[in-house]
Amino acid sequence: MSIQSGELVTILGVRRYIKFRFFKSLRFYIILLLMLVGIIPCVVMKAMVLESYEKRAVDVRTAEIQNQCTILCNQLGGSHYLENGVSEIIQSELIQLSNIYNGRIMVVNNDFCIVEDTYDLEKGKTMVSEDVMNSFGGKAVSRYDGENRFIEVASPIKAEDEGEVLGVMLVSVSTDTIAATKALLGRKANIAELIMILVVMAAAVFLGTVMVRPFAKITQSIGDLTDGYDTDYLQVYTYEETGLISDAFNKMLGRLKSLDESRQEFVSNVSHELKTPLTSMKVLSDSILMQKDAPVKLYQEFMGDLSEEIERENKIINDLLALVKMDKTAADMNIKPENINEVIERILKRLRPLAAEADIEVVYESFRPVTAEIDEVKLSLAVTNLVENAIKYNSEEGWVHVSLNADHKYFYIEIADSGIGIPEEETEHIFERFYRVDKSHSREIGGTGLGLSIARNVVVMHRGAIKVFSQPGEGTTFSVRIPINYAG
Repeated sequence: MSIQSGELVTILGVRRYIKFRFFKSLRFYIILLLMLVGIIPCVVMKAMVLESYEKRAVDVRTAEIQNQCTILCNQLGGSHYLENGVSEIIQSELIQLSNIYNGRIMVVNNDFCIVEDTYDLEKGKTMVSEDVMNSFGGKAVSRYDGENRFIEVASPIKAEDEGEVLGVMLVSVSTDTIAATKALLGRKANIAELIMILVVMAAAVFLGTVMVRPFAKITQSIGDLTDGYDTDYLQVYTYEETGLISDAFNKMLGRLKSLDESRQEFVSNVSHELKTPLTSMKVLSDSILMQKDAPVKLYQEFMGDLSEEIERENKIINDLLALVKMDKTAADMNIKPENINEVIERILKRLRPLAAEADIEVVYESFRPVTAEIDEVKLSLAVTNLVENAIKYNSEEGWVHVSLNADHKYFYIEIADSGIGIPEEETEHIFERFYRVDKSHSREIGGTGLGLSIARNVVVMHRGAIKVFSQPGEGTTFSVRIPINYAG
C-alpha cells in the first residue's frame, strides 16, 4: 500500500511543522504583537504626558514672570530711574520677585549699563546680549533653556508719556522646581507603566494561548492519527485558517480511512481467494488417501481436479504479482514505439481458441494504422484481460467486437460484447480488486476478480483513461484511450 505510506509521511511532516514551527513561532509572535500593541502606547503616552507637563509648567511660569516684569517696568518708567536711580520701594519689589521665583533680576539702562542686580555681582558692568537688543527694539522676549534649566525674560522699560524705551529688565528664573516635579511625575509614571506592562504581558500570554488553542486540537488529532489511534473528523472552525486546515485534514482522514478499509478488504479477499483452492486440494487429497484400493480412473479424475485447483491458485498468484508490479513507479515501464494493430492481432490470435470453445465470434476492426509509445507487455496484459472477460461473461453464440482508432493525440481501443451486462450501480466498483458482479458465475468460470483492476492500472500507468458502458442483458463496452506519445 504505497499510497498509504506516502499519506503517513505527509501527516508526519504536517505534525512536525505545526508542533515545532506553528506553536513556537505563532504563539511567540502573537504574544509579542499584543505586548507591542499594549506597551508602546503606554511608553509613548508617558513621554507625551511628561513633555506636555514640562511645556505647560514653563509656559505658565513664563507668563507669570512677564506679568510681574510688565508691572515693574511700568513703575520704573514712571519713576524716571535714569535720573533718580531705582527707588528703595521698587528695589524691594525686585528682591521680593527674585526670592519668590528663585531668580536673578537685572535692570539695564539705555547705555547698556547694569544699574541694578539682585545678586550684586555685575552692577555697573555693560550688558549686551541678543535678548537685551531685541527688548530695546520695544518687544518683550522670553527664552527657555531646558538643558541648563532656566527661563529668561527680557522686558522693555518705556517712558510713561513718550513711549521711549529707557532700558531693559532682564529676569533669569531657575526651573529646578519644575524639573523636580517632572521627575516625581516620571517616577509615578514609571510605576504605573510597569504595572501596565505586567498587565499587558499577562493579557498577551493569556490571549496568545487562547488564540493558538485551536491549533493544539489539530496537532493532537494529527498526533493520534500518526500514533495509530482512530480519530474523529476535525470540527475546528474558530478561524478561517483553522477551518481550512480542518477541511483538508478531514479530506485526508477520509482518504486514509478509505485506504485502510480497502487494505483490510484486500487482505481478506486475498486470504479467501488463496484459501479456497487450497481447501479444495486438501479435500481431494484426503479423499484419495481414504480410499486405499481406489480404481485408477478415480485417481485420474481426482488428479485432474487437483491440477485445475493448482492452476487456479497459480493464476491468482500471477495476477497478484502483476498487481504488485503495477503499484510500482512508472520507472519500471519499458516504453518503446509499437505497432498497435499488430499487438491487438497477436492478442486476438491467442484468445480465438477460447472464444471458439465458447462459441463466441470475435471481430476485429481497425480504422487506420497506429504506432504509439507503449509498454507492450503491460498493455497486452490489459487488453487480454478485457477481451478474455468479454468472452467469458458472454451469452451463448454471442460476439465480441474489438476496434482500433486514433487521432493526432490519442489512440482508442474499444471492446464491446453481447454478454450479460453490468448493473448501473455496480459499474463504479468493477475496477476494485477482487470485486465481482456475479460472484457465483465468476467462481464457475474461474475468475479471480483482479483482471479489471490490472487493466485499469496499466491504462493509468500509460497516462490514459478507461470507461465502461453497460446495460444488463444487452452487453458491455469498455473504451480505452491512451496517448500516442508517452509522457513519463
